[in-house]
Amino acid sequence: MSVKNFDELLNAGCHFGHLTKKWNPKMAPYIFMEQNDIHIIDLNKTSVQLDKAAAALKQIAKSGRKILFVATKKQAKEIVAEKIGNVNMPYVVERWPGGMLTNFPTIRKAVKKMTSIDKMEKDGTFDHLSKREKLQISRQRAKLEKNLGSIKDLSRLPAALFIIDVMKEHIAVKEAKTLGIPVFAMVDTNSDPTPIDFVIPCNDDASTSISYILDYVTASISEGLNERKAEKEKEEDKKPATKKIVEKVAESDNI
Repeated sequence: MSVKNFDELLNAGCHFGHLTKKWNPKMAPYIFMEQNDIHIIDLNKTSVQLDKAAAALKQIAKSGRKILFVATKKQAKEIVAEKIGNVNMPYVVERWPGGMLTNFPTIRKAVKKMTSIDKMEKDGTFDHLSKREKLQISRQRAKLEKNLGSIKDLSRLPAALFIIDVMKEHIAVKEAKTLGIPVFAMVDTNSDPTPIDFVIPCNDDASTSISYILDYVTASISEGLNERKAEKEKEEDKKPATKKIVEKVAESDNI
């Protein structure tokens, strides 16, 4: 897929940057002009960069690997939780837990703790605890669910990060770079695009802009997932036929 309708980017408000006094000079290649002391992002560049990012994300999804989405700013939380949840990718919309990537085994232990509490409730162990113990464990479970529930299926480090607002999520960016994990990001005119592998220059504050970009990339991710599923089904269909051939060859050898 490709961005053909610039009106869609325009209507979503993707072109609005920050005040000129707040700009990061490294974003100069992506700026079209300034108007009323606000930088206007070059949507031609946005279109090209968005297509590149979407194509790469599609291939990652097709390979069966996970993409971790990070957006803890208020106007992005609900949008990310809804849209990314629909494509079964992990996401972080609460506080970024320091060391989530660089100290991943510890994070996995916390997720396993949540799983063990669920097991206690199912096997009846929970019923033998005192009211106080139940309350403490329930509170612990709720806290874990809030912070880590959306990454419970992330059994290993993600293949990539997708970030909304690289200034706010600078710790996540730093951890990803330390581990060599590629970073995709919506980058506004006040940010440094240098550490980002796939820069999507656009407004990272407006909910309409965030929603549009996420709709676009999740559509590509869905395509990748569907292609992966189709290939798996094709392989499954081939298996019986191969088995029959092997059996026939075996029979001929016995004659």
